Amino acid sequence: QVQLVESGGGLVQAGGSLRLSCAASGRTFSSGGMGWFRQAPGKEREFVAAIRWSGGRTYYADSVKGRFTISRDNAKNTVYLQMNSLKPEDTAVYFCAAKERGSSWDARDYEYWGQGTQVTVSS
Repeated sequence: QVQLVESGGGLVQAGGSLRLSCAASGRTFSSGGMGWFRQAPGKEREFVAAIRWSGGRTYYADSVKGRFTISRDNAKNTVYLQMNSLKPEDTAVYFCAAKERGSSWDARDYEYWGQGTQVTVSS
């Protein structure tokens, strides 16, 4: 079993920055990957970014490319999402997810999920 715990959410003004963390414990998958997704009220969960544990290849949604950076610390089994130049439309609950093999932009491919952390960007 894998446990994922997100932290770092909060309230920030437009143009500001936040860094989310996701600590993984239990089983970990060196050949797998981690993803960040978000869900705003009344909307479907959407892909934000993903990273592979091995090699560190990254993937981003077009809406966050150039503003958000995903990274990982393999020694700490922790994944980060640095969010800069935040916009009100980035407001959502952000979830991290773990995938046993590879990486994906599709939430249905992820086996494990954290509880989510709220990010609110005021205008």
